[in-house]
Amino acid sequence: MKFMPEPYRIKMVEPIKMTTRTEREEKIKEAGYNLFRLRAEDVYVDTLTDSGTNAMSDAQWSALMRGDEAYAGAKSYYHLVEAAQDIFGYKYIQPVHQGRAAEKVLFPSFLEKGKYAIANLFFDTTRAHVELAGARCLEACCPEAADSQLRAPFKGNMDIAKMEQLIKEKGAENIGMVVMTITNNSAGGQPVSLKNMREVAALCKKYGIHLNIDAARYAENAMFVKLREKECRDMSVKEITREFFKLADTFTMSAKKDTIVNMGGLIGVRDADAPYILKIKANCISYEGFYTYGGLNGRDLEALAVGLYEGIDENWLRYRLGTMEYIGERLDEYGIPYQSPAGGHGIFLDAAKFYPQIPYYEFPGQVLAIELYKECGLRGCDIGSYMIGNDPDTGKQLQSVNEFTRLAIPRRVYTQSHYDMVIEAINEVWKKRETIRHGYKITWEPPILRHFQAELTPVKE
Repeated sequence: MKFMPEPYRIKMVEPIKMTTRTEREEKIKEAGYNLFRLRAEDVYVDTLTDSGTNAMSDAQWSALMRGDEAYAGAKSYYHLVEAAQDIFGYKYIQPVHQGRAAEKVLFPSFLEKGKYAIANLFFDTTRAHVELAGARCLEACCPEAADSQLRAPFKGNMDIAKMEQLIKEKGAENIGMVVMTITNNSAGGQPVSLKNMREVAALCKKYGIHLNIDAARYAENAMFVKLREKECRDMSVKEITREFFKLADTFTMSAKKDTIVNMGGLIGVRDADAPYILKIKANCISYEGFYTYGGLNGRDLEALAVGLYEGIDENWLRYRLGTMEYIGERLDEYGIPYQSPAGGHGIFLDAAKFYPQIPYYEFPGQVLAIELYKECGLRGCDIGSYMIGNDPDTGKQLQSVNEFTRLAIPRRVYTQSHYDMVIEAINEVWKKRETIRHGYKITWEPPILRHFQAELTPVKE
């Protein structure tokens, strides 16, 4: 396909440092073979995450100047609440500083020791906050997600039969909540259909279970639904969003993704009379700050209010998804395996197919991420067994459904030339894949969310 022209112009540029392969090999060794421990200045193209790494618009930068920095009841808070209520249709909106803060504030109202949360797949930070609340994670993603080469339109869906089986096995009274992640990050940025969301909501209603949406990439999901779900083709992204969110009780959101800001998050509650709103406010005051600013400056609240609307612009979303499709089709030309079709926020390379000789406990996703950094200064991250970590009860290494290396594309930051360079570098690593015989072992790790801090070393023969 042809690369879709950007629906924006560039007004400011940032120089990027160039490094040699020898320098990069030394830098990653000094970082304990952990991409998170690299200095950002030693990275050429940074796809570690699309969270908070986006370029804000002129309207958002202008909004910063209008920020009301009053401690309580600032105008900027009400601007944000009005925008979020308009888009999502929820009565109560709580700002927080980012997505994991939203989980920390909300989840203890529903999760505790002896409880479970079911998801269409948990991302690492969400899994951590379920476990920090004392509960345990159960997953019921559709089986299509496990086959990276299968081209199915909604590989992020919940497996309804498995979800109901888990409810019956554990007892409905022990399921604290169901979390629907849209798009499904751990499945490769794959979308969830409106039909599937309705089925999940009906099952939650049948068993009296709280339903929460992890809404970090809700706009990309809505655009996929518009393009792929027949009944939604004539609906706007905003209308699709409303249809999704009216099915849930709450949402948690990292606004650092689809809302195109560098910092911010939201909690939404559909029912204005929900008793747990008081607990949300209390937790927010304890952990984040007063509930009308939630750990954010007034200027951040203003930029977020603008970004909510920019994020659902359909010209922007067509370009966004078109960029991923372009990268995917270029990789197809080289026969390089990735979670296909391409997801909404990045390309998830199938590291297990790059390195079938490397077992999951030597972390093929991390191996591929390191090799890509050495090759061209590209920083991605493992979305596999290295990230998923250890069983919280046994301490045994868990095996991920997929072993991915994620290249999460920041919004409005890089150009086609950058993407073409990345594609060529991936092909060079692909051609040398059989020369890599072993992976990595962990020499130190924290008890939770280890991949942010852990130190690794190569496994020797």
